[in-house]
Amino acid sequence: MQNQEIVKIIENLKGRRNYEEKKASKLGFASLYEYFEDKISKKQKALENEQKELETSQAEEQPKATKKSCSCC
Repeated sequence: MQNQEIVKIIENLKGRRNYEEKKASKLGFASLYEYFEDKISKKQKALENEQKELETSQAEEQPKATKKSCSCC
């Protein structure tokens, strides 16, 4: 089953299709579909990693805000 998002991307390439086909074959992909499938999955993984890093940085900042700077308070 083909992903409709990838099919739409390939249909909308127009003048860039030859460029993208050469790039895909140079990188070792058998088809343009596989190339864009890989490209999209890499984007999703990058977004997930970025979101995890953001969550961990926010979790680390919260305890610092609750700590008191001196013992007099």
